[in-house]
Amino acid sequence: MKENGRFRYKHRPVLVREVLDCLKPSDTGIYVDCTLGGAGHGYEILRASSPGGRLIGLDRDADAIEAASRRLAEFGDRATIVRGVFSDLPEILDSLGVGQVDGILFDLGVSSYQLDSPHRGFSYQRDAPLDMRMDRETGVTAADLVNTLTEEELGEIIRRYGEERFAGRIASFIARERKKAPITTTGRLVDIVKMAVPARHRREGPHPARRTFQALRMAVNRELEMLGEALRGAVGRLKPGGRACVITYHSLEDRVVKEFFRETAGSCTCPRDFPVCVCGKKPLLKVIKPGGITPSAGELKENPRSRSARLRVAERLP
Repeated sequence: MKENGRFRYKHRPVLVREVLDCLKPSDTGIYVDCTLGGAGHGYEILRASSPGGRLIGLDRDADAIEAASRRLAEFGDRATIVRGVFSDLPEILDSLGVGQVDGILFDLGVSSYQLDSPHRGFSYQRDAPLDMRMDRETGVTAADLVNTLTEEELGEIIRRYGEERFAGRIASFIARERKKAPITTTGRLVDIVKMAVPARHRREGPHPARRTFQALRMAVNRELEMLGEALRGAVGRLKPGGRACVITYHSLEDRVVKEFFRETAGSCTCPRDFPVCVCGKKPLLKVIKPGGITPSAGELKENPRSRSARLRVAERLP
């Protein structure tokens, strides 16, 4: 959707009621939205924690920062917006003079705005420059990857991050086609992937390029690597009783979160026949609803893009 000739940051947040139920915002609490986006969740957290609750919002996308600043302006200094990556959360909180916080939210993946903005290059549905960077001022683009990595490296990225069964074949076709001319647009990459995926597999299931685009986006933005760092940093900054809420959209992200929560909620790892504990390990978290929380039927009907969302929640122990 355009506003004054520019695309307006529009994104419908998922699982809002469930996030609020889990965070339980209070008027004395400090909350961090590590993936602020258009401030859909952040706005509701501030509203629920009125009149004294505080929100610190992080995002590395300049468009998101601009949109969130407008959206949260009515809350004045209760909202602090920082351009940065969530793996730097401890350093960002230090710079703000904040020690521990009452709740932390991660809403992972790509926003509707990013998917729907042709110039961002995230979508396989629109022809655009092959970019995919969350922060367009730094880092390599998807075009850099597909034109410079070896066929084996490309195949591994598509296999690992996209869980694509035809990863090797897609990488081979990319390597062949880039010899003719550099691959610089999403449209050309989609055409190459379609050539690589056997016809009967193109006719059934999701779009044949979906997994390849997911894999490249995750590699460009180092999403899984940063997530592990961010979760460790977040746990260290939660007050006892504070909660971490993480919304994931595919199995790789969800596995990282589930395994991190399980490990951090675990206790003594000594063999059972040891008379006393020597590992000294104590649980830091209590997992809330181990199976996670998924969108209601009503939300799925109103927002089909929420279908793959899963909310996992853990509470910091004393």
